[in-house]
Amino acid sequence: MTKSNRQRAILFENPDYIPMNIWICPACWNHYPQDWLAEQMERHKLLFPNFKAPQLPYVPEYALCARKAEPYTDDFGCLWKTTDDGITGTVVGHPLENWAAYETYQFPDPAHQTGIGPVDWEKEKKRIEGLRAAGELADGGLRHGHTFLQLCDLRGYSNLMFDMADEEPLLIDLIEKLEAFNMEIVRRYLELGADVICLPEDLGMQTGPMLSPECFRKYIKPSYSRMMQAAREQGVSVHMHSDGDIRLLIDDLLESGVGCINLQDKVNGIDWIRERLKGKVCIDLDIDRQNVTRFGTPKEIDRLILEEVEQLGNPQGGLMMIYGLYPDIPMKNVEALMDAMEKYALYYR
Repeated sequence: MTKSNRQRAILFENPDYIPMNIWICPACWNHYPQDWLAEQMERHKLLFPNFKAPQLPYVPEYALCARKAEPYTDDFGCLWKTTDDGITGTVVGHPLENWAAYETYQFPDPAHQTGIGPVDWEKEKKRIEGLRAAGELADGGLRHGHTFLQLCDLRGYSNLMFDMADEEPLLIDLIEKLEAFNMEIVRRYLELGADVICLPEDLGMQTGPMLSPECFRKYIKPSYSRMMQAAREQGVSVHMHSDGDIRLLIDDLLESGVGCINLQDKVNGIDWIRERLKGKVCIDLDIDRQNVTRFGTPKEIDRLILEEVEQLGNPQGGLMMIYGLYPDIPMKNVEALMDAMEKYALYYR
């Protein structure tokens, strides 16, 4: 079967162009003029090849954990709240905040639940078959925040940090059960023929990771390694996402088996990313939305995209780029960003 352009970029097999992607947060449909947003998506065919303008006014379907008027209790019993439809909420209720609750705690069932909501595996099978038939990358994997953040959601961040420092025996048991749940989902996607297994989880803060490298190696890395090994043993690439500064964890992530890593550009540093990752792993670069695209000019945005392509790109592949559009980015900057991403996707032609 012919490999998709994205898959060839991941595998360094001479993609036709640099894969560029813009993810539009559903909340954007409430904050921007809807006709303008639809027009931009229709105009940028490379970024949105399958887009069909919806009938306006458009009300998107919000994720269960991103509904302002509906606090959501997920499959693990974690309570989510948000203040804006379409913006993923925050966990405000931790079912294992007290270890006394662990004795009777019930894990979700991966036959029917993903951890963040229900799953229909027959539907997932058809989705993956459809993507492969269309020559597109068929992805499968875990919910965002599958291991470390799931532990934070279950116990609360402070409690989890103390658990790790105190070497709490129940934490080890909790991690083992959590890994078993996650591994079953990974196994099912591998059986369905996914081209890539996605393991998204934020580990970084503005400066440094949310847990020490020592704690990561002891409590989190073993689960990462086993899940990634399961994919790699079947010749399936592993895509890992993390927001924040993950420089202190990068060697451990690479050793675990990451084949493509989605990390933020300015937080980690373009020079550092080039020196440490270029040519070793596919870089799925998360384009800055804190400074340049928020406060810069269209010219500065164009310059940023060009610099990143020049510094990190290669005709053989190994570079993809993604931007997450959230409310309050100036409209002229959104247009400039889309224009630049389409223009420099063809840089090596």
